[in-house]
Amino acid sequence: MLRILIPTDFSDNSFEAIRYALLLFKDIACQFSLLHTYMPPVYQAEYLVGSPGLIGLGDVIRETAITDLEKLQKRLEDQYSNKKHTFDSNAYLNTLPNQVNEMVEDKKIDLIVMGTKGATGAQEVLFGTHTVHIIKKAKCPVIAIPPNFVYEVPKEILFPTDYEVDFKSKSLDILLKIAKQHLSSIEVLHVSYGYDLSKQQQENKENLDYYLEDVAHLFHTTPNQEVIQAIDNFQLKYKMNFLVMVQNKHNFFERLFIEPVIKKIGFHIRIPFMVIPHAK
Repeated sequence: MLRILIPTDFSDNSFEAIRYALLLFKDIACQFSLLHTYMPPVYQAEYLVGSPGLIGLGDVIRETAITDLEKLQKRLEDQYSNKKHTFDSNAYLNTLPNQVNEMVEDKKIDLIVMGTKGATGAQEVLFGTHTVHIIKKAKCPVIAIPPNFVYEVPKEILFPTDYEVDFKSKSLDILLKIAKQHLSSIEVLHVSYGYDLSKQQQENKENLDYYLEDVAHLFHTTPNQEVIQAIDNFQLKYKMNFLVMVQNKHNFFERLFIEPVIKKIGFHIRIPFMVIPHAK
């Protein structure tokens, strides 16, 4: 059974992320853990020292969160009834990134699915920066769903890589499940800067080819472009439904999460974006 963690702030984007996960894995047995974190909307130090005016505030916020989670879970069970899917709801007084890390460990989570952007009202948490923090720190794959994305079967998966990653079969498990379930084609994209692949890069490419042998896949090389530009140009030429990258210790991935590039990928992706942590 696939164990999937879905953070929610009850915004439309977070619901879209849940819907995407339910449809993406509709034929796979899954346990979905809904997670909502909350902090009192006051200065944290005041709350922690027990200011008399704040006594009981945490309990009220928690009860509201639990009620909202129960309503959400019932809506999902009624609207997307599926015998292969089960749910549990979790409300915690904590920051979202910290609680996600704890639950990934405690519940042995296989995958996190979340929206890239949440509610913007003063009473709710903006998801954008949280999504980026979680992607960078998560010990399991993360799928980020952009706002207003209408579900599409991920038939065409774009997989940019610099071949600096020593690919491991286990780290590609979720990607292979998705590709096999939906008979997807994986388009592996490498940006060349005029140099031949090193011996290690060539070995990594061959390993990737081996691990993808049971799914349709093609290797593409594009010259002398920034990674973001190469991704955009490829999507203009070929319609992609899903973007996947492996996080690594080299500059390739880090360039995606520094300003101003972070705004193009971390906040404004147009298709679902899965980041696979580097296998240590």
